[in-house]
Amino acid sequence: MMNKQKKDLSFILNHLGEEREEYYGAVSPPIFQTSNFCSPTVSALREKLKTELELPFYTRGFNPTTGILCKKIAALEGTEDALVFSSGSAAVASAVMSCVKMGDHIVCIAKPYSWTNTLLVKYLSKYGVTTTFVSAADAECFSAAIRENTRLIYLESPNSLTFEVQDIRAITVVAQSKGIVTIVDNSYNSPLNQSPFEMGADLIVHSATKYLNGHSDLVAGAVCGSRKRIQKMFAEEYMTIGSVVSPHDAWLMLRGLRTLELRVNKSAESTQLIVDYLEKHPKIEKLHYPFAKGNPQLDLAKKQMTQGGGLFSIQLKTKSETQVELFCDSLKRFLIATSWGGYESLAFPLCALAASKSFENPLPINMIRFYIGIEDADLLIKDFEQALLAID
Repeated sequence: MMNKQKKDLSFILNHLGEEREEYYGAVSPPIFQTSNFCSPTVSALREKLKTELELPFYTRGFNPTTGILCKKIAALEGTEDALVFSSGSAAVASAVMSCVKMGDHIVCIAKPYSWTNTLLVKYLSKYGVTTTFVSAADAECFSAAIRENTRLIYLESPNSLTFEVQDIRAITVVAQSKGIVTIVDNSYNSPLNQSPFEMGADLIVHSATKYLNGHSDLVAGAVCGSRKRIQKMFAEEYMTIGSVVSPHDAWLMLRGLRTLELRVNKSAESTQLIVDYLEKHPKIEKLHYPFAKGNPQLDLAKKQMTQGGGLFSIQLKTKSETQVELFCDSLKRFLIATSWGGYESLAFPLCALAASKSFENPLPINMIRFYIGIEDADLLIKDFEQALLAID
């Protein structure tokens, strides 16, 4: 099975959708950098308007470069179709809004991505959509939160910052029995490390800025699902809101996908080595990572993930914000920045969120989120060593 997966993956990343005979044998897909597409006849125009999801009429709808990207992302997730958006937040918002209406109820994992939380708490609540946040990994807790008007269960597995894992298959079984849609944010894992669709999820969302692009040079999002659900979303949220990715950014992401397997595997392998080192360190109070040896959810993580990702969080054994800042400022090989998924390693201290008007930070001030890029793991461990020596 692993050999088949690798063979299919190579085809998807390097060949699927790239009809080179149509593009003069171009090895790299062309960028259709145009907003508009003309038709030779009125009859041809009429055909385009019948199938705007498939034929080039106006780039807000379908663009050939973006079309190649959608085929690849859908194939990676094992779904029938996909849409690519101008940001991960746009993808999440469109997916959620396609599933609910006034008076509906959502069950969501506690502590979701900050802008997902904003969408549910501050935006959809204005239109009569309510949300219950479930702070347990037990599938029975999700079942207990379901009401007669529940239409959607929203998961991030693992979820943001503390990386708790949810039992996707158990939750989707309950959802399907009650006719409830399940959305899974799979950004943390990428399609290589977890397959929510195979576990019963209806829609999978991604911050494509992260692993799918992998080069820290664009912002994008993706939604994957059945042809029927994607067609409905295209005709409503996608075309109405218009948060579409540009042809050039789609082309950049196609280029980034070529190395997806190499980048994801390198990041995961290095992260495991670093986590193993940090988990034993006397100056680390707590470490949050699905594949950490001390994680009580390790068996579940291994059951539904092929390997850990490149993100983890630590809590330093200090309550001093000054000490947290000193530690982060002492790092030499980590950039202090948000986002992740690129080639560079990052440190993001949660105490800095207090300065932002956009985010609420209920997490401990001694927590720092790290992303491990494609640098040598030994060099990064040495950097941790010297930075930890700098604090009391």
